[in-house]
Amino acid sequence: MLDVLLENAWTMLLIIFTINIVYVTLFTLRMIFTLKGQRYFAGAVGMTEIVVYVLGLGLVLDNLDNILNVAAYAIGFGTGVVVGMKIEEKLALGYITVNVITKEYEPDIPNALRDKGYGVTNWVAYGREGERLMMQILTSRRSETDLYNIVKKLDPKAFIISHEPKAFFGGFWVKGVRR
Repeated sequence: MLDVLLENAWTMLLIIFTINIVYVTLFTLRMIFTLKGQRYFAGAVGMTEIVVYVLGLGLVLDNLDNILNVAAYAIGFGTGVVVGMKIEEKLALGYITVNVITKEYEPDIPNALRDKGYGVTNWVAYGREGERLMMQILTSRRSETDLYNIVKKLDPKAFIISHEPKAFFGGFWVKGVRR
């Protein structure tokens, strides 16, 4: 059955294309799990990834006489990068720290964010044009977009920077995260 499928040129292209999408998506997920310290997930995904990789590369190397096979491999690779990134966005593993600097000093903003469940540390900062409100907010990556939208509603001119913390200890969040 597989031999019949592989004899058809279009089917071969589709198989190579699909295998490479799966391979690169798995590669992306393995890297994410590795960076997040989830070694067992990373190992399991890595084993699956290498099997898919060997199968796909074997098909291309056995059929190098058709340049379209190489093209399907390359296009599948690029598509796999996009698919892997989309999956990573949906998984949204981990936490981010968001630093917000308001345009004007607005002392009510931190409480509005706290009322929505965010942990906020705030202080007065001084910029070129005077006093500003500086806030540091730790949130899950799943809540990232919602947080940005809330901050923009509260202060459309706020300056927002986010980054992913490597580790954090103590404070309000640690009890909830450890659960």
